[in-house]
Amino acid sequence: MKTHFRGLILRTVVLPLAAIVFAPAALADNWPQWRGPHLNGSSDAKNLPDKLEKDSAKWQAKLPGPSGGTPVVWENKIFVSALDQQSQKLLALCIDRSDGHVLWRKEVGQGVFTNRRNNMASPSPITDGKAVFFYYGNGDLAAFDLDGNPLWSRNLQKDFGNFNYQWTYGSSPLLHDGRLYVQVLHRDVPVQGPATGEKAESYLLAVDPQTGKDLWRHVRPNDANAESKESYGTPMPLDGSPRDEVVLIGGDCVTGHDAKTGAELWRYGGWNPQKIGHWRLVPSVVTAEGIVIACAPKAGPVMAITAGGDGDVSKSHELWKTKAFTSDVCVPLYYRNQLYVLDGDAKKLYGVELKTGKVKWSGSLGGGDVFRASPTGADGKIYCMNERGQVWVVSADEPFKILYKGDLAGADWPTRSSIVAVDGNVLVRTSDTLYCFGQK
Repeated sequence: MKTHFRGLILRTVVLPLAAIVFAPAALADNWPQWRGPHLNGSSDAKNLPDKLEKDSAKWQAKLPGPSGGTPVVWENKIFVSALDQQSQKLLALCIDRSDGHVLWRKEVGQGVFTNRRNNMASPSPITDGKAVFFYYGNGDLAAFDLDGNPLWSRNLQKDFGNFNYQWTYGSSPLLHDGRLYVQVLHRDVPVQGPATGEKAESYLLAVDPQTGKDLWRHVRPNDANAESKESYGTPMPLDGSPRDEVVLIGGDCVTGHDAKTGAELWRYGGWNPQKIGHWRLVPSVVTAEGIVIACAPKAGPVMAITAGGDGDVSKSHELWKTKAFTSDVCVPLYYRNQLYVLDGDAKKLYGVELKTGKVKWSGSLGGGDVFRASPTGADGKIYCMNERGQVWVVSADEPFKILYKGDLAGADWPTRSSIVAVDGNVLVRTSDTLYCFGQK
């Protein structure tokens, strides 16, 4: 199988994460989780290309199947999840950053294509420089060392019951302070068919990354209806909080949890008072300077919540709320002390003051399709990509200025993976190809 997959690759020469205090060079050279080294979409990477032209790529690697999962990077190794279109196998891949060849490939489980917008390989991998963790929409969770040797594996659906999602499970885990966090915020009854037995629970699970065994599981209730119970977000630590917290969003509310026990500390809600039943939640929160930024779905408001509250903080800790901009899918970017919000349906990017919600500038990206990949900030630039595989490089400075627009369109499948920035390289995953841009 390994030899066969190497034939699919087109090479064209064109210490736990939270426990280590990384030097700036190390942070710039790694992208260990799906929202990067700072978990806010930004990187300290320098010497990045201004243009992402297909013919000038350092290398390009054909992938066995599409995925919305974002590649992660540790030094010279790139880790990628995929669902093989031919065999329907859920794959864990390690690719050499220098030239794009496959270092190892593992079959973790069996998956299916259930719709044209998502598949079971959508969650992004995670690494701490010692191990790499792959998670899939069928519940398979597996750990390998960086050379591809298996460490442990398990399946969360077998352990805790079926996932009840309309559009296939897609949340990525979080690695924080020596714990691997997985959220399952879903319906309490199956999407289709009769409901039998006890209602399913939504929960936050903490796993020991060394053994794969549970540390604890916290049940996270909500009073949302039907699809509005579903969340495709990822847990996020609350940057700048006086407490060690992990924040979840979904089920018509945002909740802060004690990172060591999972106990709920506070809850914020109110954007769906009519309890509309189709307001699933896609974008994770972004946190910075003791502030949580949450995006309500379906053209709902963007909200800022201050840290330090207890119980219901819907009024007491709301810093600002606005409909001047919105995001139904794309996670906002925090970069250079500023918030960047991409409205993927309107194809518009906003530069926003974090503490006031004031729009400093905005501009239209245009293009032939909607944006579902979250923006990336590095080296004074913001990288964006739409579902068609068209790419933009925008200045991070005021006023709004498009530096470059290009097209990396591949196979007929939506491109949803976020762009990755590490020192000297920009990695772009389209529907069928992984590109590396930078000096050859």
